[in-house]
Amino acid sequence: MGNNKTGRIFAILTGVFFFWGFVAASNGILIPVFKEHLKLSQGESQLIAFAFYVAYTIGSLIYFSMVRFFKFDVVRDWGYGKGIAIGLFISAIGTLLFIPAANNASFPLVLGGLMIVGIGFAFQQTAANPLAILLGPSKTGSQRLSMAGGINNLGTTIGPLLVSYAIFGSLGQEDTVLDITAVKIPYLALGALFFLFGVIFWRMEDPLKDQAEEENDSEDSAISVSHTKKSALAFPQLIMGMFGIFVYVGVEVATADNLPEYLKQELGVATNQVAPFVSMYWASLMVGRWTSAASAFNISDKAKSLLRILLPFVAFGIFLGANSIAGVDVSPFLPYAALIGGLIVFDYLSMGNPARQLLIYSVIGILLLITGMYTEGKIAMFSLLGVGLFCSTLWPCIFTLSIKGLGKHTGQGSSFLVMMIMGGGILSLTQGAFSELPQIGIRYSFWVGVICFTYLATFAYMAPKFFKQQGIED
Repeated sequence: MGNNKTGRIFAILTGVFFFWGFVAASNGILIPVFKEHLKLSQGESQLIAFAFYVAYTIGSLIYFSMVRFFKFDVVRDWGYGKGIAIGLFISAIGTLLFIPAANNASFPLVLGGLMIVGIGFAFQQTAANPLAILLGPSKTGSQRLSMAGGINNLGTTIGPLLVSYAIFGSLGQEDTVLDITAVKIPYLALGALFFLFGVIFWRMEDPLKDQAEEENDSEDSAISVSHTKKSALAFPQLIMGMFGIFVYVGVEVATADNLPEYLKQELGVATNQVAPFVSMYWASLMVGRWTSAASAFNISDKAKSLLRILLPFVAFGIFLGANSIAGVDVSPFLPYAALIGGLIVFDYLSMGNPARQLLIYSVIGILLLITGMYTEGKIAMFSLLGVGLFCSTLWPCIFTLSIKGLGKHTGQGSSFLVMMIMGGGILSLTQGAFSELPQIGIRYSFWVGVICFTYLATFAYMAPKFFKQQGIED
């Protein structure tokens, strides 16, 4: 991980990743709650995801405009810490809108609050992702990003439980009363944490600023002979990768945010009982990322192999423990351990190669969604939940493949990739709209995800060919 100083910075940085996960997964609770309380259609309810994820694009465009028109790059000129801090302060302002939103049951104010929070997250992502990669050896950068992503999914596991508990006063109980004014409580607490962490990052010394510039300079010199392209958009791996991020975030979020309606219509699960299922879906991403993160530890190969088996079940245990403490009967989720065993096998088969892992996991994602649509009961439920397992490490895979060989255009390419997070909102809205068509319904709306995984499998197949054409070692 590097010296003690960088290790401490990474530990604090993982808190930011936790915040992203908490809010993203909590949307899965807000959607059915506001849908039921305000009598929204399934398509209208997906505006929650749409507002949140499109905000990433708005935030990225604001950042790009600052660089383009005002020649001011927060990360370059002020450093990673202040770049993250500014994003945290923006998100903290967004949480304040939850006070009038909850008190007046105002859907537009909820959307506005989430959009401001998302704009702040865009600033945070622009600085935090490369910072996580730089805090240690470059060869384990993607695994470090997976490790931070695992903390992100600790937030996604806990978020739905806390938000649901705040709204209903309990979890999984049939005689609870919906208190929509309580929506503000967890978000105001989160806003206070945003502000606290913002102060910490603002005051933090940025030891990697000079190091990052040196690494970029050396990389530029190394590839300048073979690449003279004027823009990141001249690289086909980035173009395909941008759409890859779009559909990846799309299938991950659309599956999660349409899952509550599927559970309600197909399995008869009440709105106040969906939180454990949403929590399990997002915990699945934590399971997968912790499996991959084992390679980032500076330990023997034998110990790494052992961790690849133990860590996913530790993550599963966290899900079981958190829900048990909340009073949820977790016994119906125990068979899910078999799917986790399958994930470990496929993680070994991928051999740490991002293109191979992206291809294998995308194919399995297709099979799980089709199984979920054409089977019944627990098999269908576990199949849809399992999509989270095989979405888990796709972000670092796509990100790594997309910016490979970009050299001096790497920063520009990274900002374009963050911009495409909007796929989470657009494709959630698309699936919600399809689910309202009588000939499709909520069950077969998951074909949207099948199309997304098919594109990702295609990208995984094409990326090594691009590298070969450009003379880049795969």
